[in-house]
Amino acid sequence: MFARHHCLPSLLRGLFIALTLIFCIGLYSGTAKANNQAEIRYAELVPVDDFYVINADITLDLNSRLEEVLEHGIPLHFVAECIITRGRWYWWDEKIVERRLAFRLSYQPLTRTYRLAVGSLGQNFDQLADALGAMKRLRNWSIIERNRLNSGESYNVALRFRLDTNQLPRPFQVTAIGSRDWDLASPWSNWTFLAAQ
Repeated sequence: MFARHHCLPSLLRGLFIALTLIFCIGLYSGTAKANNQAEIRYAELVPVDDFYVINADITLDLNSRLEEVLEHGIPLHFVAECIITRGRWYWWDEKIVERRLAFRLSYQPLTRTYRLAVGSLGQNFDQLADALGAMKRLRNWSIIERNRLNSGESYNVALRFRLDTNQLPRPFQVTAIGSRDWDLASPWSNWTFLAAQ
């Protein structure tokens, strides 16, 4: 009986230390992630001709590690992801469409220029800030044909922007696992959208 009461303060003290460590680690990683994340500042889904398109502004800054990798000739791949769903009271939400828009940012040492490619289209920039600026302004990104959404019905839209580490060379993919330097992603931006009449 005495031994059981004698161990109780030690157990409580150990539990308190463990909880304090967990809290400090969570606080540190949360702060680090907040300093290294992208953010969707503004986003809208609007009808243009026969499509609904996304317009969005993104906040994004490359840390020194990513800039160093880029300037050593390793291209960085980014992806914007958009999902439109319709709520259902009797089941999970119905996924209407899921779209991805891929960006490839590279540095050309011979010309000392940065190249931003979206699909088969590309543009050169003298400054990294200008290339990032073009990437951070999504305009007229076609998401879905207008006739696929029922007019007057509500839909849920989710949008995010992130560094696609799966496109890196294999050694860098291994390095990126669990590293804050490579953890560059916005949280999902969610809003409700009423299809045009």
